[in-house]
Amino acid sequence: MQKKLTITVDEEVYKGLHKTIGPGKISKFVEGLVRPHVVRQNLESAYSQMSKDKKREAEALDWAEISFKDTAHEKR
Repeated sequence: MQKKLTITVDEEVYKGLHKTIGPGKISKFVEGLVRPHVVRQNLESAYSQMSKDKKREAEALDWAEISFKDTAHEKR
């Protein structure tokens, strides 16, 4: 369910939002910026869901192995 929220911003910010984001899209833009700061995700569920993505897991494993090889040859 959506709720209406009235906020006050500087006129320059308001004009910039309309010019950059476009009218009718500002609410979605603001929600996308604010959501990670105020809505806590269930991390266990999110990690479980990510682990089921086989392509993503293979890419992550490749990246981890390459990173490990790179750091193994660094001088200390």
